[in-house]
Amino acid sequence: MARKETSENPGRLKQIALTYRMTKKVDSKVGLVVAAVGIVTFGVLLAIGFWIDHPVYLGILGFLLAFLAMAIVFGRRAERAAFGQMEGQPGAAAAVLDNIGRGWTTTPAVAMNRSQDVVHRAVGKAGIVLVAEGNPNRAKGLLAAEKKRMARIVADVPVHDVIVGDGEGQVPLKKLRTTLLKLPRVLPGAQVTVVNDRLRALGDLMSNMPIPKGPMPKGMRMPKGR
Repeated sequence: MARKETSENPGRLKQIALTYRMTKKVDSKVGLVVAAVGIVTFGVLLAIGFWIDHPVYLGILGFLLAFLAMAIVFGRRAERAAFGQMEGQPGAAAAVLDNIGRGWTTTPAVAMNRSQDVVHRAVGKAGIVLVAEGNPNRAKGLLAAEKKRMARIVADVPVHDVIVGDGEGQVPLKKLRTTLLKLPRVLPGAQVTVVNDRLRALGDLMSNMPIPKGPMPKGMRMPKGR
């Protein structure tokens, strides 16, 4: 058991170090900000401890809360940096959907055209969510065609559509996960399974093509649209 813990810890430390280096390339002040949060949190709790004549207890609590605050701040800045690097790259929305969490089944590239506009699909208790990325005008056409296809197969299931972007009526990449999680849950788990089975039987555009997870290389050739 001890050997297993010893072998896992270096892996976690390496992952944290790698995340820090990647974040620092985009956010040069991440180290200073995280350290400042930890010092201020610990200092405030320690000062309160001296004030109420319990410096040891508040010092220990301050250390724990400082560590927690540093982890939260670092996580948020690392996430922001990752979104900043992915934004604008084909396939970035698929990478976000792939990590949306339990209860969701995502399928990348269910519709695509030669201009690299693409529609991804996520299925959960909120129904079916079609997420488009690319040129908004062309993406609307892809979404409309895919919604009609969904209506023929699962007419009793709500279908939502989202266009990823910073324009009016669009959803920024960093808010995509939150947007989907805020949708009202209207389907029971059993019906979600049925919907996934129907869609799996239908297949999708990329079912027979190897597609890398995460943002797609910009030089990658896309198949012709339907």
